[in-house]
Amino acid sequence: MTLSNARLDAVRAVAEAGSYAGAARILGVTQPNVSAQVRALETQFGVCLFLRESGRLQPTGLCLKLCDSAERLAEARSEAERLLLSRSSLREGKITIGLGNAMPGMAIIAAFHRAYPGVKLEVETGTHQKIARSVLTHECDIGVLPDVPTNPRFRRNHVSISEVIAIVPSNHKLAHEHEVTAVQLSSEPLIFRASGSSTQRTLERMFIRAKLTPHPFLTLDARDGLYEAVVNGLGIGFMWRASTSRTDGVVRLPIVEMRGVVTHETVFSLKETQGRIVEAFYGIAKAFKMD
Repeated sequence: MTLSNARLDAVRAVAEAGSYAGAARILGVTQPNVSAQVRALETQFGVCLFLRESGRLQPTGLCLKLCDSAERLAEARSEAERLLLSRSSLREGKITIGLGNAMPGMAIIAAFHRAYPGVKLEVETGTHQKIARSVLTHECDIGVLPDVPTNPRFRRNHVSISEVIAIVPSNHKLAHEHEVTAVQLSSEPLIFRASGSSTQRTLERMFIRAKLTPHPFLTLDARDGLYEAVVNGLGIGFMWRASTSRTDGVVRLPIVEMRGVVTHETVFSLKETQGRIVEAFYGIAKAFKMD
C-alpha cells in the first residue's frame, strides 16, 4: 500500500484545525478535497482516525501517532530540499572550497562572492595532499592547487602559471641579488616545508635535477610559520610566487633552475560534482584567468 504525502498533510491539518473546513484553509484547498483525502486513507487501511466530539473532529490515539510520524517525514523532506538547494541555488546555496595557497584562490573566492553574495562560502586550507584528498572524498566541492595530481576523475581549469621562488630576510647577503642558483641556496641554512607540500615536492625535484642534496636547517608544516621564520632570520625559505600577498620583511628571489618549469594554479573538482554553484565558480575562475 502506498501512502501519499497529500493524505498525510490532510490528516495533520484536520488534527490541528479540528474540522475539515479549518484544514482546508490551512492547506489552501477545498473542504471536499480534505475530507476525501482523510476518508480515502481510513478506507485504504481500514482504520478510524477522527471521532466527532462536541462539534469538533478529535484525533484518535492512532491518528496522533500518525501525525508524529508524518511531521518527522515532513521535516526530512524539508531537509532534503535544503540539501538540494544548498548545491543549486545561487541565492542561498553553499560551496566548500579547499585552498593549498592563499592566492590566487582567495582572489577567485572574492570575485565569486561579489557576483553571488547569497551563496554561503566555506574555505578549507591545508597541504597539497590534504586538499586533493578532501576533493576526492567530497569534503570540498572544489579545490585550488598548483601541480594538481593526475587523476582522470578530476575536472580542471588552469587559472595562472606559478613557480617556486626563494624568500630571504631583507638584511640577508643575497637580498640584493636579482636571482639565485641552486648551488648558492644549498650552502645556506634552508627552511623546508613538510613532505605533503607541493612547494616541497617541486623544490626537491629541482635539487635532484641540479644533482644537489641539501639538508634543511628547519622543517615546518605551515606556510605562515615558514614566512615568520624567514622574517626572523632563521634561514631561506621557499614558496609559490603568488601564494601570498605579503612582502614585509623578506625579499623574493627567482631561482635560476626553475626557469621554464611551468606549473599551473588550477581550479579542480570531481567530474561528478555538478550543479549551478559549481558551474558559477568555474565561470568566475575562467574570467579570472583572462584578467
